[in-house]
Amino acid sequence: MAASILKSLSSVKKRACIMSVVGIKKSFMEGGQPLNILRGGGFELMRGEIIALVGPSGCGKSTLLQCVGLLEKPSGGQITIAGIPVHKMNDDQRTSVRRKKLGFVYQRHNLLEDFTALENVMMPMMANGMDEDAARIRAKNLLKAANVLHRADHRPSEMSGGEQQRTAVARALANEPEIVLADEPTGSLDPVHAANVFDLLLSLTKKTHMSMLFVTHDLNLAKRADRIITIKDGIVG
Repeated sequence: MAASILKSLSSVKKRACIMSVVGIKKSFMEGGQPLNILRGGGFELMRGEIIALVGPSGCGKSTLLQCVGLLEKPSGGQITIAGIPVHKMNDDQRTSVRRKKLGFVYQRHNLLEDFTALENVMMPMMANGMDEDAARIRAKNLLKAANVLHRADHRPSEMSGGEQQRTAVARALANEPEIVLADEPTGSLDPVHAANVFDLLLSLTKKTHMSMLFVTHDLNLAKRADRIITIKDGIVG
C-alpha cells in the first residue's frame, strides 16, 4: 500500500507544472513609438517535459526566452517558476532564481575565452557557493558526460565548434537546474555536429528529469519535443 502511494505521489510530482506563463507582453521603444513584440498568450511547462518554440524570424521567440529566463522584465503578464511569481521580483531575487533554477544554452557557446573548458563549467557552481574541489569534480563528470573531458584543459579557441557547444551544454547543467532554456542551440553548427549536440542535450535533459524549452527553426528538431508551441502575431501558444 505504502509503495503504491509513493509511486502515485512520484507520478504527480513529475507531471506538476514547473513554469507557467500567462498573458505575456513585451514592448520596446523605437523611434519614440512602442514596438509590441509579445502581445499575450502563454503556456505551461511540466516537470520533465520538453517543449519546442517555433515561429518565423523576428516573431519574438528569443524575446520570450529572455523574459522567462529572467534576463528581461516583461511589460505585462505573469511568469511563475516552481510556483514562485518571478514577475514580481526585484533584480537580486531574479538573479538568485536564475542561478538556482535555470540553465542556458545559446546559439553561440558564450564560453569565456580566457578560461579552460573545466574552468568555464566550474564557474557557475562556485558563483552559487560550491567549494572549488566539489565544483572541479562535478565539472569533470559533466565534461565526461558531454564527451569533452579530453578538452578539459583547453581554451575555447583550441576546440572545435561542436566541442565548444558540448562544453556549453555541460555548463548549462552545472547547477542542476530544473529548467533548461536553449536558444537555437545548434544553429551555428554543421548538420552532423548539430545532430550530435542536440542528441546530447536531449539525452542529458531526459536522464536528469529536467524540463526544457528550446527555440528552433528546424522542424525536424522540433518534432523530437514532447510538444510544440508557436508565436503568431505576437501571441504565444
